[in-house]
Amino acid sequence: MIMEREDLSTLRAMGFKDEELTDLGLLEAATGTPFDLAEMYVRRSKKKDTLSSLRQQVREMCAHAAGEGKRVRRVWFEQRSASKAHVRREEFDNAISAIIAGLSKTLYVYKTSRLSRRGMGQVGTLLDQFDQRRARIVVTVEKIDSSKGSRMVLAILSEQAREQAADIAHWTKVGGDAHKADGRWPGGVTPYGLECPKGSGKLRHNPAEYKYARPLIAERLLSGVTPAEIANDLNERKIPTRKGKRWRAQTIIHLAQSPSWAGLIPDRERQKDEFGNPLDKWRRGGNPLMGADGHPIKAGEGVVTFAEWAKINAIIAERARPGTAIGDRTRGVRKAATIMTGILRCPYCKGPMGNGGRNYRCLARINQGVSVCQGIATMRQRVDDAMAELWTNHILSLAPDSDTIHSIARRWLSYQDPEKETRKQAVSAALDNAASRELKLKKEFFIGGGMDETQYDSLRTDLEAQIANLKSELAELGREPDLSPLMDAKALSLLWDGAGIDGRRALIKAALKSVVVLPPKSRGDRTPISERLVPQWREESDPVNLAARGMYLEGVAQTRARRLEGAAA
Repeated sequence: MIMEREDLSTLRAMGFKDEELTDLGLLEAATGTPFDLAEMYVRRSKKKDTLSSLRQQVREMCAHAAGEGKRVRRVWFEQRSASKAHVRREEFDNAISAIIAGLSKTLYVYKTSRLSRRGMGQVGTLLDQFDQRRARIVVTVEKIDSSKGSRMVLAILSEQAREQAADIAHWTKVGGDAHKADGRWPGGVTPYGLECPKGSGKLRHNPAEYKYARPLIAERLLSGVTPAEIANDLNERKIPTRKGKRWRAQTIIHLAQSPSWAGLIPDRERQKDEFGNPLDKWRRGGNPLMGADGHPIKAGEGVVTFAEWAKINAIIAERARPGTAIGDRTRGVRKAATIMTGILRCPYCKGPMGNGGRNYRCLARINQGVSVCQGIATMRQRVDDAMAELWTNHILSLAPDSDTIHSIARRWLSYQDPEKETRKQAVSAALDNAASRELKLKKEFFIGGGMDETQYDSLRTDLEAQIANLKSELAELGREPDLSPLMDAKALSLLWDGAGIDGRRALIKAALKSVVVLPPKSRGDRTPISERLVPQWREESDPVNLAARGMYLEGVAQTRARRLEGAAA
């Protein structure tokens, strides 16, 4: 029986036929020792990059691998722009993880720019990891093999790619700012009720949507109808959103708060990480971009006028509830007020349940109306107590080396010491910078000729010491956390009790995908809530460890006794 490759569906989606995949050695699962196997990383920067060019890249890399007697274990493909340092490339990380895990010893990439645009800081650390495992990186176009002394060439090319990325980002921003100042739509998804014909750069009414957007949404908001009522009415009329989904109160609010809905250019604020680097995320809502004359810059027609937009936002602001999604445009991330919000699921629509005061309530019923889901509500404290017991029993039933145990340990460490993760990012950024400066120093000495050997040796020694210290600190920050509190019933109970809401959410989410609360059999149903909760764990229980539950029950009884004594006092 032929084993099917994990990447077969991806290769077929790229346009490869099975006959060609057979010729390339990519139809059947590759077998052999790690030294005989290789990973292949293919990246598509933009949709306009043709699939034919990607297929040609795969063909050339396969030919190179065949010439070296290697079999490609898996092709990792993704569409990501690497010109932005903050963009995370999941498939690239997976390819690296496969090498580090020892599944193969070679990583093929087409060009250095496909490998990284973050410079020698990232590439240097990657090469160190590969060298420790006797693995290598092969760049087919530049004919680079990291196992054959090509480290300096990789360093120079990766730094060039980094500078190109900075240039791309700069000129893209300059062009975008110029278009916005001229009143041209900056691109992206237009608000419901509007469209931007290709090449026009101007907004206009979308006839199919405007007939609903103006009378059923805009005019009702102006008359004081709540977003939840509008969403429920649209759903009852079977009028879907542009994506064919049901309306929600938050969808109406976000639409109304967008300056684009009034035909204006939005002056959106870009989010940044803790180091001030821009992210591919933008604040919702925002204010209109003002021109030199002090008036908003128009991008064409709107569903509402600027005056109507301001009035609607004033109405929403009067109803806003800080700390909730109801009209709150507070900057930053709101803290969770409950343990099971978003994790607990409604039995009817299978959607998330959220905080409803003393209860957990179906969010679809709250935001979209009874036409979408009849909904369910259950006492919050009962669910929280039952989940504490279910979670602890499940953790005690797992093997000590389970993935869930390690995931919980990492999440718990991140919650207990959030500064550590921030420090890891800071050290990583500093390492990138130091490696870049080391490369520039070498270029100045060997190519520029403007530095004497004594000065070069002194600066090089200082930089090498700095880089070594940063690598050492990064390795220390990446050490596995202590798992002992997760192996003992009493310690686990104390861990849960002292965690707080955010901590308990982190602990639960590491072990649990979701949990459905079944509806009561009848009014006043006395079935214990724990029997109505149907959890979907990330990892099944290990029967060998089920005996630990008896130990836990004793710990629970003692904890509850302490709580009762504290309440009585």
